[in-house]
Amino acid sequence: MNKNLLLASTFLVASATTVFAGISTRYFAPTPPAPIAGDYVEARTASVFCGACHYNSEILNGGREALMAWKFDTGTYRNVNLAGVKAMAAVAADQSLGLDEAIRQTTLAVDSGASDAQVNAIKSLLAEKCAKDIGPITKVVRVPITFTHNATSGYQVDGAGFGSLNVSYRTDNGCCTIPGLVWYTPLSPIAHRMVGFTETVQFTASANAPWQREGEDSAFYGPIAF
Repeated sequence: MNKNLLLASTFLVASATTVFAGISTRYFAPTPPAPIAGDYVEARTASVFCGACHYNSEILNGGREALMAWKFDTGTYRNVNLAGVKAMAAVAADQSLGLDEAIRQTTLAVDSGASDAQVNAIKSLLAEKCAKDIGPITKVVRVPITFTHNATSGYQVDGAGFGSLNVSYRTDNGCCTIPGLVWYTPLSPIAHRMVGFTETVQFTASANAPWQREGEDSAFYGPIAF
């Protein structure tokens, strides 16, 4: 082959490769994983929005349990897609969950439709982000979970044989206008924290220590913010 023709051919190939690489980077670059997003709600065995006297009457002997629930709409954790996964957690402590020195432990329930990888990812995520507030996760179970968030009625969550929550909105949003009467913080990171009214909440998975509450301002809810 003519030397000049060979050089020209080499130049054209190199140029085409560079252009295609640029196009590939622009149009075929991998899509970054979606952030973790979804809904969260929890209810406790003590009021989270109340007067100081009511708070003081419960801080020593109440508020040792909580039931938490997540519905993951999008997101990836440790390369595992969490979209569509629902989970619940029952927290128990030897003192009020509002006390830093309380010794806590948690039973985690993950929807039976989740894969083993998703179950392990949820457990690791909560251990990383919530360990201070929920303590070690000592048991993991698989149960069917339904999680409904309705713009009118609030949150309804049911874990078959594990527990359930029915939390409605406070229509006057008094928790926002009188923040000095909001005690505690949510046990899981959320954005735009709101106080909910617990119609009913119950934990039934333990034969030795089941519990239930109703009719009090003992709930938090908001978008997941891991």
